[in-house]
Amino acid sequence: MLIVNCKLQMKGLVIKNTGSWYTVRTDDGRDIESKIKGNFRLREIRSTNPIAVGDRVDIEINKEGTAFITEIEDRKNYIIRRASNLSKHSHIIAANLDQALLIVTVNYPITTTIFIDRFLASAEAYRIPVKLVFDKIDRFHGEDKEAMEELIKMYSSIGYPCLKMCAMSGEGMDNFKAELKGKVTLLSGHSGVGKSTIINKIVPGVNLRTGTISEYHNKGMHTTTFSEMIPLPDGGYLIDTPGIKGFGTIEMEGVEISHYFPEIFQHATDCRFGNCTHQHEPGCAVQEAVEQGLIPLSRYKSYLNILKDKDGSKYREEY
Repeated sequence: MLIVNCKLQMKGLVIKNTGSWYTVRTDDGRDIESKIKGNFRLREIRSTNPIAVGDRVDIEINKEGTAFITEIEDRKNYIIRRASNLSKHSHIIAANLDQALLIVTVNYPITTTIFIDRFLASAEAYRIPVKLVFDKIDRFHGEDKEAMEELIKMYSSIGYPCLKMCAMSGEGMDNFKAELKGKVTLLSGHSGVGKSTIINKIVPGVNLRTGTISEYHNKGMHTTTFSEMIPLPDGGYLIDTPGIKGFGTIEMEGVEISHYFPEIFQHATDCRFGNCTHQHEPGCAVQEAVEQGLIPLSRYKSYLNILKDKDGSKYREEY
């Protein structure tokens, strides 16, 4: 705590974002409703939200008990996606993460491999470890169950740990909770995959609103409307965010995109040309690996999808 020119200055953690207001938990344990100071700008990031949940910030507290955010500390990482309505801008989902858990459902609603791969590529770009959590396993039989097992086999072989659980019944919840202990974890996924149900199960008294699935569209309805850091009983934080309909990538171009697909990057070292885009070049080891089944076809298609996506419109059409 510091007093400068009769203003109380403190450091804290942004634990909630409700639009123009941010809740900052100060280092002495108080929650202060804060706004960004008028001349505040985030350096080098064109974002619709210059402050994100998980940021460490400096605030100036005024006599009304609210505060202005005056500075942001350097981030160790963050994860972004293309802003929904401003294709040239990014939206920062969360900052200073230890890991991300992507909740996946092969049905009720469907999580596509393109969505999964875009999330994974963005996390790779900012060095955020990801685990895939397959929820609602009690509902999957026959083709759905086979599809789930194939996805688990594929992503596990690439190096992404996979968990199976049913938040409603509690099956697999102990393993899930063990992954959270002492860590700052982003919980993400489509609306309707069960994020709010999961949080209600592991954080007593939080009572997040849960929603239903649209039978016509087989998509979830938004129940979370803002991002929030929820302290966990065994230590650490779980960051709950609104369900994501689409994951438009940003700040990714050209050859570097292949670096964010570990299995493609591994085979790319054997390509004839160092700047190979793995589309049509002769001597491309990646295309050969796809033909031999060493790189999953769905992953290669996701790579091409991002490579060709310059303004976000292609992905929105295909989702």
